[in-house]
Formats: sequence, structure tokens, C-alpha cells
Amino acid sequence: MENTDGIRPKRREAAALDTFDRKILAALATDADQSYAALGQKVGLSPPAVHERVKRLKRSGVIRDTVARLDGTAAGKPLLAFVHVEAAGWGKSERLMQIARFPEVEEMHSVAGDASMILKVRMENPQAREFLLGQIHSVPGVRGTRSYVALSTYLDRPVQAEVTEDWPSVPLPQE
Repeated sequence: MENTDGIRPKRREAAALDTFDRKILAALATDADQSYAALGQKVGLSPPAVHERVKRLKRSGVIRDTVARLDGTAAGKPLLAFVHVEAAGWGKSERLMQIARFPEVEEMHSVAGDASMILKVRMENPQAREFLLGQIHSVPGVRGTRSYVALSTYLDRPVQAEVTEDWPSVPLPQE
């Protein structure tokens, strides 16, 4: 039997979220360490009502887990890169999933386009990147890689629950 520990399940059907759910999710995405009382004040519900909604959102899989988001530079891994992996075949295979064992790999995505997979990786320096690329190339089925090193990050946030209701009429800033 294939070991699928640590691999995200297939996407579920979108949960029916009301305005209160979205407000709760937005507040938790900003600060997951706040009390139900503080959440209730922000969204206009009682603490017990917020607690029940959060429990439901966890049960339904909308809230997957509560984690500490680490700063890459402060954690000693300032080098962020995206690696396009070209592989024999397409999609998830047991061989390609071996890449998930490397702690530098933060995300793996099967993609359409000129690569089979895109990885988000974070390392301490260019030498660590070179070593990781060597490890990826040793995985059976990997034909090649292309790397894109991030110079600056302008936006890094978790999934947002809000919906821009008047899209596409939201005016963009003029330069």
C-alpha cells in the first residue's frame, strides 16, 4: 500500500460559507492565536457561536490545521526558489513523490505547461540549492529542472476567505 503521509488529499467540494464564516476565517488567517471572545467581537457573534462555527469549519476541512508561520530568513533559510521539474510521464508517481522527503521542499504542485511539477523550496544558501538540485536529479524519472530564485517577496499570505464581490469593477491603482 502506498504511503500517503504528508500528502494533501484531493480537493473537496467547496464548503458553503456564509458571511460570518468568512469573517471568522479572515480573522483567524490574520491571527489564529486569538480567543473565541476576541473573534466574536470582531465578527459580531457570541464566543460559543464562534466556537461552534470553528469546530464545524475544522470538521469540514475548511480549516486544515493551526500552525506557526515561520520567517524563512529568521529560521536561517533566506533563499527562496521555485523549481520546475521535467519528468518522464506526467502527474503524481511514487518515484516523483520521493521529492517530498527533502525538508527544503515546502510545496509540490502538479502543473500543466512545460513542466510536470513545480516545487517551492527554501534553503540557507546557493550551495544548499545546488545540493538539493542534485538530489532531485537523482530521483528516477526526473529529466531536468529549471530554477527561479526569488529576489524579493511582495506578498506572502495564507489562503484568504474574503470574496471580492464587485469584481471586476474594482478599480486598479493608476501609476
